[in-house]
Amino acid sequence: MSITDALLLGALHFCRNAIGIVTRPYETYRRIVEHSSFAELVPLAGLLSLYFAIASAVKAPLFRPYFLTKQFILLASGVGLSFLLIVGTIWVIGQAVGGKGTVKGVLMAWAYTLVPTLCWFLVTSVLYLLLPPPRTERLQGIVFSILYLLFSSVLFFWKLVLSYLTLRFGLRLDLKQIVATSTIAAPIIGIYSYLMYIFGIFKVPFL
Repeated sequence: MSITDALLLGALHFCRNAIGIVTRPYETYRRIVEHSSFAELVPLAGLLSLYFAIASAVKAPLFRPYFLTKQFILLASGVGLSFLLIVGTIWVIGQAVGGKGTVKGVLMAWAYTLVPTLCWFLVTSVLYLLLPPPRTERLQGIVFSILYLLFSSVLFFWKLVLSYLTLRFGLRLDLKQIVATSTIAAPIIGIYSYLMYIFGIFKVPFL
């Protein structure tokens, strides 16, 4: 199989799995852990690059190529480092509590948890451009705020479900082990997210 064929097949599988984590997350995550390939990360990386470009443009007061490029690299590096840190943290703690999965399984499973995160950040960035703050306190503004909170809550719940499935299938943990892993990992990720905020990379962590 050529590289082009592998990338096309990876894109096809990514699209199928992206739909599956909405309609049939349990079955889809089992398939992701057991049969996914690294080629599926290419379209995800493309979508992330799109977000980095939009976010960089949002943060730039004027069109300055140097600033935009610097911001793009900063965001991309921050997300890449965050991704590796979380996968590594989950893997180490999961193994310590009795996990029996593989690094690849955890990595691919966590990669798909970035889909709801990416959706939220993309929508937030676009809305910032279309409806920049401050937003009106009239009825339309209140309705918008309520709908936005509902949208954010749904994506947050979806993210939690996918995170649970990552631990369940990626590391083959039971509920007790999942709770233990989450309890230990949460403070580590929380401290890291706070440091990212202090350094000005993320106001809201891209996890």
